[in-house]
Amino acid sequence: MVLETTKSEEPIMSQSKTVCVIGAGPSGLVSARELKKEGHKVVVMEQNDDVGGQWLYQPNVEEEDSLGKTKILKVHSSIYSSLRLISPREIMGFSDFPFTVKEGRDTRRFPGHEELWLYLKDFCEVFGLREMIRFNVRVEFVGMVNDDDITKRWRVKSVEKKSGEVIEEVFDAVVVATGHYSYPRLPSIKGMDLWKGKQVHSHVYRVPDPFRDEVVVVVGGFISGPDISIELVKVAKEVHLSVKSLDVSPGLSKAITKHQSLHLQPQIESLEEDGRVIFVDGSCIVADTILYCTGYRYKFPFLESRGRVEVDDNRVGPLFEHTFSPSLSPSLSFVGIPQKLIGFPFFESQAKWIAMLLSGKTSLPSYDEMMQSVAEFYRTKEANGVPKRNTHDIGRDFFNYCDKYADYTGYPHLEEWRKKLCVTTILISLDNLETYRDSWDDDHELLQEALQDPYFAQRTTP
Repeated sequence: MVLETTKSEEPIMSQSKTVCVIGAGPSGLVSARELKKEGHKVVVMEQNDDVGGQWLYQPNVEEEDSLGKTKILKVHSSIYSSLRLISPREIMGFSDFPFTVKEGRDTRRFPGHEELWLYLKDFCEVFGLREMIRFNVRVEFVGMVNDDDITKRWRVKSVEKKSGEVIEEVFDAVVVATGHYSYPRLPSIKGMDLWKGKQVHSHVYRVPDPFRDEVVVVVGGFISGPDISIELVKVAKEVHLSVKSLDVSPGLSKAITKHQSLHLQPQIESLEEDGRVIFVDGSCIVADTILYCTGYRYKFPFLESRGRVEVDDNRVGPLFEHTFSPSLSPSLSFVGIPQKLIGFPFFESQAKWIAMLLSGKTSLPSYDEMMQSVAEFYRTKEANGVPKRNTHDIGRDFFNYCDKYADYTGYPHLEEWRKKLCVTTILISLDNLETYRDSWDDDHELLQEALQDPYFAQRTTP
């Protein structure tokens, strides 16, 4: 089903709204910027003491539950010390703020996490966003002022973490930009609760040293599982990477061949009290630690939507285009729900759409049309055998979504060079998992094509 949002053909006076943005990570910052450009009055609430969200590295995880089972997490970021970007910096930047090399900083094409955090700080300063942010503030409650109120205004209760002061305010709209890489998602394995060894989720993994001389089973074969496994072989006695399918990429096969102490294993059948880990093929090992790289759960503990937005087996919905609850739109929106994409351009395209909708410059389809669209989207996913928990994994549809959001707002489509670099990077990484980040030369044909774009001549310094 193809739906069109309506864009006003006549000049229209922008409607200024009071908007609460929850989270000062990449999605929250670009949302604040776009809302500000549209003339809205914006307050950003951030639980940490600086911007960055996931990219604000938090090395101290001792007080966090090793499996992240507490109701409120003490640590938001799941970034580990050695983490480097999996995409080249050229495709990561916002449309008017390229992620360029800065003297005295990490100049690698695939830099470490701190460089991206510094980029976000620069973005924040250049566009004057910091003055809108309240730091060390945790949002405890978001709910409608009056369920029958057609304006759908929102009551937001927040707590100043240091003083304990509680503040209640009313906003015309709320943008949820809290990310989805904090609350661990764990598998269900027979014997998991009785196993005597150490069990840890990658949410609290930071450095390999605590696993020195151990036999470690790493569960999960997407990105962090192989990445952390390759790091652990430097200190651990053995590393066993347990994956759903043994038909792995050539790049991972090369890494396993290279490292004698790195072993590929099928899924775990059961965990035994004597320390054994039994795999589905009947083989077993005795392990010291199991490290779960099994992803994360969507969770919005502050949101009271009276059943209009729910999380069911990691599906957040119903959401029209992964962004709006049909019954609460446009006053409640979500930025950054989808996964397996280049985040920053996607967040920006969503943010522009939201800001223009709140200004009255464009409009959404009817409630019935949006619900029908969501239902058809779900049916398509099910027909293609996609589990409900993977509803928001958009993968190759990332380009289409960015372009679709652009059409809704009249902005240009994602640049072709950005799309080509993205696809090429994925292909190279599949073939050379350990080396692809350092294999791009400046004279690469695609990079030369990209760097000719006027985009890279834009100002990026505070």
